[in-house]
Order: sequence, then C-alpha cells, then structure tokens
Amino acid sequence: MTQAAVSLAVRKLEDQLGVPLFHREHRNVELTDIGERFHLDVIIGLSRIQKSAEDIRTKGRESNVTLAASTAFGSMWMLPRLARLRADLPDIDLRIQTSVRDLDLDEEPIPLGIRGGDPANWPRYHTALLAPEIVFPVASPGFIEKRGHPHHPQDLLTLPLIHLEEPVRPACDWSEWFASAGLRYAAQPRRLTINDYVLVIQAVLAGEGVALGWQHLIEGQLRSGALVSVGGHVLNTNMAFYIVWPRSRELSAQARRVRDWLVEEGRQSREEGIRSLS
Repeated sequence: MTQAAVSLAVRKLEDQLGVPLFHREHRNVELTDIGERFHLDVIIGLSRIQKSAEDIRTKGRESNVTLAASTAFGSMWMLPRLARLRADLPDIDLRIQTSVRDLDLDEEPIPLGIRGGDPANWPRYHTALLAPEIVFPVASPGFIEKRGHPHHPQDLLTLPLIHLEEPVRPACDWSEWFASAGLRYAAQPRRLTINDYVLVIQAVLAGEGVALGWQHLIEGQLRSGALVSVGGHVLNTNMAFYIVWPRSRELSAQARRVRDWLVEEGRQSREEGIRSLS
C-alpha cells in the first residue's frame, strides 16, 4: 500500500471510532493514549490469529508422512498394504516418494526412508530391520509348463535368464547367485536386461524367462501362485532392508506411528517368509 492509502485508511478508522488515534504535528506523528491502548489490543489479536494459523499449518503437516523408497518397494511391498495402513492409521496421509537412488533424508524434508545394505555405512541414521535380503530364481507357471521345472541350479544355465541392471543401488546378480550355489556363470548371448525391477517381474509373469526374486517384494505373487520358486537354491546375502530416519532431528508423533507400523509389518512378513521356506 502507498503512504497515502495508509493515511486514508487510518482516517476512516478514526471516523468509525469517533476518536483520534494520533497526535499529528509537523513532520511528527505520535499515538494518543487511546491509540496506544488500541495498538496493544490489535497486537494481541493479530498474535492470536498468527498462532492459530501456525497451529493449523503444523497440524496439516503432521498428518502427512513421507516415505522415501525405490519404485520396486513402493509398488510391490507398500501398495498391497495401503488398505491395511489406512485402516490402522486412518488419520495419517502417507506419501511415497520414489527415486532411483537413496535420498539424503538429512537434506530433504522427509522423515522416513527404506534402504538396503549395511547400517554401519549409515552412521547419520537410526535403523530398524524390515526384511533380510533373501534371493532365489522365480518363473511363471506358463514358462514352467513350456520349458519344464528347473529343480537344480545347473538346470538354469541353459534357460533364458532376465537380468536386472540397477543404475545406482547395488543388487545381487546372476553371477553372485550361481557362485553361492558353487557354479560359474558365463553370460548368455542375446540376454534380456532391464533396469527396473518392477518391469523385470512383469517380464517373468509374461513368460519371458527366469529372474532373481527378492523374497520380501514378491511374497504376494508367490502366495497367489503367479510366481514359482525354481532352481532349488536360496541365497541369503547377509544384508537386509531397513527403515531409516535421521539422527539429526526428532520424528513427529505421526512419523513414529508409521515407523512402528512398518516395523510390525516387517516382523509379520519375516515370520511368514520363514514358514514358507521351511
């Protein structure tokens, strides 16, 4: 507002109140006693409005909790559980932010993340176990019907294998899996390589070949029979996937509830995984 507009607004206010609020002298303006009292009351009123607005904004932010994760985790582990999360935590809006790399939660306004690897490499984060890294080959029933069921690791050497080429995150590959079974793997010609794990599993479901399956991600397809474990060998990499949150700041009450919910879901999933492999 211009100075003239402010002066006009003050004059109109004085007319409405029926009293002057300022002593006006040459090049000098001072509040009257009534003006001083009115100024104090206005400050108190505006402060209450400001506090109320900040409380509303804070409550709005606290109801939203962001979880940083890979696309594979978001679509294959989290999405099948969203209905249960909404039922258990109806007052929380979960936001899943996916990325090809692990985000720095210290630099981002994100409270929680999912990471795979060794917590010793993340000294700036608290961690809670979600799932061990257990890897085994999987195929579709249609592929098995057409090519036969490979019961042993060596049976896979002549089958079309689908490869995951992670752009940033390290991931177990076929050479590592065969080595853990005591076999040497020579790369196949004209192999199918995909840089997105969701697409890898879709290719398996379409009968294009055999791929490595991470147990915690494909548990739903295994239970439904859409995917079948093949090869007769399971690799436990002794690594795991964790829920992480920064040590540099406190989690909000809502973020703690989401973290605890993820921890419990992970515990139940691990118990089911142990039963399925036993």
